[in-house]
Amino acid sequence: MIYSFENAKIYYQFHNGQSKSPVILLHGWGRSGKDFENLIKFYPHICFLTIDFPPFGNSSTTPEGWTLYTYAGMLISLCDELNIHDATLVGHSFGGRIAILVSAVNCTLVHKCILIDSAGMKSRHSIAYKVKALNYKARKFLHLKQKYFGSTDYQALSPEMKKTFKSVVNTHLESYAKAIKAKTLIVWGKKDTETPLYMGKKLLRLIPDSTLRLIKDGSHFSFLDCPLEFASIFIDFMEET
Repeated sequence: MIYSFENAKIYYQFHNGQSKSPVILLHGWGRSGKDFENLIKFYPHICFLTIDFPPFGNSSTTPEGWTLYTYAGMLISLCDELNIHDATLVGHSFGGRIAILVSAVNCTLVHKCILIDSAGMKSRHSIAYKVKALNYKARKFLHLKQKYFGSTDYQALSPEMKKTFKSVVNTHLESYAKAIKAKTLIVWGKKDTETPLYMGKKLLRLIPDSTLRLIKDGSHFSFLDCPLEFASIFIDFMEET
């Protein structure tokens, strides 16, 4: 199914039937709803809704001028279009950013929230990173040739999406995390180096009704590294009253 929002076409799909109270699966940057195929297969009695954030997956349109708030607004608008008013949000990495923001600003929509190796907390940069950044800025000021300083995710993007990416990663969500009222499960891979464990512990401190579960052998994609362990953690949380 395709949903039009502002200047983009958003692909979404229901799995295991259709419900007004689904589990909405929010993927990471550069990924798609296919990341959650195993979880969907494990629980055929649960209605899941996957969304491909543009321009990824089957949402091929490159959005113009989008920020994190646009993505969150798109999710809220889609839920309204589908008459969804009581959902569980499951967000991985970038999807976790959206889950945090939507859970904070539309608490009546979100019944429960699951954050998997979520982004959104301000990073503690190492001394080596700070030196590299300072060197980049100095060489840029002096108009000296240099390699690009930034992530591979950023380098692979179109000029328009680079603007969106910079806006997203510079939007910190600590104040929004404090405003979440939904019962929240925080799942983290102990070996995650992209969003290190201190970020998960910070979310635990900020979100009032939250629990942290660690996946010992999990990386930034802990739910894919250890699908059975994640599925067990997921269903335990879903079945809590």
